[in-house]
Amino acid sequence: MAVQLQTLIEDLIISAVNPSFLDLMRSPSLLLAFGFGSGLSPKAPGTMGTIAAIPLWLLLAELSQINYIFLVAISAVAGISICGRAAEKLAVHDHGGIVWDEFVGFWIAMAFLPVNFVSLILGFTLFRLIDILKPWPISWIDKNIGGGLGIMIDDVVAGLAAGACGWLILGFFVS
Repeated sequence: MAVQLQTLIEDLIISAVNPSFLDLMRSPSLLLAFGFGSGLSPKAPGTMGTIAAIPLWLLLAELSQINYIFLVAISAVAGISICGRAAEKLAVHDHGGIVWDEFVGFWIAMAFLPVNFVSLILGFTLFRLIDILKPWPISWIDKNIGGGLGIMIDDVVAGLAAGACGWLILGFFVS
């Protein structure tokens, strides 16, 4: 009986750590945190999450700059709760499948850049490189800030860095 109970508990923990799409559909916070399912990718969930953020960026890019920034800021603040709740449900600090932070970080990077294909490729590439390599202070933030804020803030800073780099690169080559 004790072995069966222990097995059941282990199965529940494994299920929680690796949720299914059905699990996401049952939980709005998991659905958002996992980028509408893009974070379930077994390979490169952060990159898949950033790809999934592109269609929403195209919609956001239709807004005025002030409305774009306002919605991205709301998404970032809401992301603290969304990612924090998902991490609590999964009992893992920053599960690789939690990609709402990639959505917001990418949108921040793209706020610096014009809306065109070259900027999309540049912003995407810079954001993913900076998010993966985590140069200082992003690496320090990633290691030292916990909870939903910790999950979100390193990608916010990566988005700012990627956007600034992209803006400088485009300014250098276009001017």
